[in-house]
Amino acid sequence: MTMQRRTFLSVSAAGAAGLGLSLLGARQGLAAVGPLDTAPTTPFAVGVRRYDWTRGSRPCTTYVYYPATGTPGGNPVTNAPVADGVFPVYNFTHGFQSSPQNSLFIIRALAAAGFIVPAPHFNHTFDDVRNGNTSKDVSQILTQTLALNTSGPLAGHIDTGIGVGVSGHSLGGMITHGLLTSWPDGRIISANPQSCEDMGNPARHAERPTRVITRQRLDPRGGAVADPYDDA
Repeated sequence: MTMQRRTFLSVSAAGAAGLGLSLLGARQGLAAVGPLDTAPTTPFAVGVRRYDWTRGSRPCTTYVYYPATGTPGGNPVTNAPVADGVFPVYNFTHGFQSSPQNSLFIIRALAAAGFIVPAPHFNHTFDDVRNGNTSKDVSQILTQTLALNTSGPLAGHIDTGIGVGVSGHSLGGMITHGLLTSWPDGRIISANPQSCEDMGNPARHAERPTRVITRQRLDPRGGAVADPYDDA
């Protein structure tokens, strides 16, 4: 199985959202206008709901951002009504000692472009990341997010059949990369680990191909460089 990779070193949040949507697609009715393969020309307003999930004794508090009714722009609105449509899931995991709220410039653009974006708030450590616990937490969060399609305010609005996307920055990038390597999740079809250490060799999934948009690492001379990442 080939893991295709597109390299880009600098892209706006809105551009990243558009690229992500073109990769995942939305098979059913974004904003009730029919299937789209690119980001909608008119962005959505963004809503957010908090879920205090767990994996065993491990807290997995997650803010789920989503396309909402209302006027686009501005801050996400807590518990806003979901927009008409069925939307794919694209996770974002923050870096060390950060939070989803500190990454809203990325998360808000993804949700406005038509994604359901589970964004966990971790107090993660490097040990948790290196032993796979946090990657496993994200897998559980993806499962919980997809289950929101069966009941509650997001029911019927989540595309559970297309697969999921994952992304993250720094320590969140390591968590994301772990989901492609040492602790793979076969539901992933698109990934964007940013500015992170290598977490192992790509796993081979029988279920579906995965497209890695970019995997950046920090260059000690300054900035970020993109490494070849050709198969999984």
